[in-house]
Amino acid sequence: MRTHLVAGNWKMHTHPNEGLDLVHEILGGLGEAKAEVWVFPPATHLSLLAEPLAQSPVKLGAQNAAAAAQGAYTGELSVSMLKACGAQGLLVGHSERRQLFGETGKVLNQKLERCLEQALTPFLCVGETLAERESGNHMEVVRNQIEEAIEGFELHALDALVIAYEPVWAIGTGQTASPFQAQEMHAFIRRVWAKKFGESSAEHLRILYGGSVKPENAAELFGQTDIDGGLIGGASLKAADFLRIVHAKPQV
Repeated sequence: MRTHLVAGNWKMHTHPNEGLDLVHEILGGLGEAKAEVWVFPPATHLSLLAEPLAQSPVKLGAQNAAAAAQGAYTGELSVSMLKACGAQGLLVGHSERRQLFGETGKVLNQKLERCLEQALTPFLCVGETLAERESGNHMEVVRNQIEEAIEGFELHALDALVIAYEPVWAIGTGQTASPFQAQEMHAFIRRVWAKKFGESSAEHLRILYGGSVKPENAAELFGQTDIDGGLIGGASLKAADFLRIVHAKPQV
């Protein structure tokens, strides 16, 4: 049985004290959530948020890290630094990192290795552009993204890994993949995993959907067979909206 998971990616929003207020609002309305809940604030917030989250069910993640473990990389933050600030997980390969900062599969493979060395939960983000979907190449694109990122890893090392499918054309655009489109891709990702690591491993793999998830569409998306929760962008910045998504009862 896969545990439902909802994660909030705050991106480059909020100052530290605003983030602290948002966390307190989330904790105040969380109640008996059936989902596993994560927040991914900017790195500047990690140390401040680690204390109030330490005694809570909400887990703390970082949005990005360097591909190197340490060294002369001015402005970069290593995974071990982020862990020391309280991070328990890491986003690897978000489409904004791929598209805006040119991160390649090789770089993401290295980031995943650093993440696993520090025993952080990796959230591997994959997804196609609109052009790739319209060309009918979207599944091959996602397959390649997964295979490049996990190349060289044994299954036992990837036991905690979570995959987040985020179609690039639906991130921050207000467009959302239809439940059918989302389910189709999630089922495909599970087949890709099964082919490499076996059916049992694929059944335990959690795959999240991200891309303009809102309180209004969360239940229908989460009701799909292979969708195990969501990686939430804009709606995670409003505690009330995020909590409605966390508590959304899947429509089966």
